[in-house]
Amino acid sequence: MIDDTTGNTLVSASSLEKGFEGNGGNVEAAKKVGQALAQRAKDKGIGAVVFDRGGYLYHGRVKALADGAREGGLEF
Repeated sequence: MIDDTTGNTLVSASSLEKGFEGNGGNVEAAKKVGQALAQRAKDKGIGAVVFDRGGYLYHGRVKALADGAREGGLEF
């Protein structure tokens, strides 16, 4: 998550981090990354975000990441 006004990274999550369980290149992993991102955002007091899919179609891993973040408590 990036604050566009200042250009600072607020929170990040990746399937490449130590301790991540699962295959990093599939839909299930994207959902877990979304949930981890939501938890870290909530820990920093962030509850609402704007989801920018970066030009990618909203399906597959992009959709799974968004669904996982929503399940984790983030509001888009």
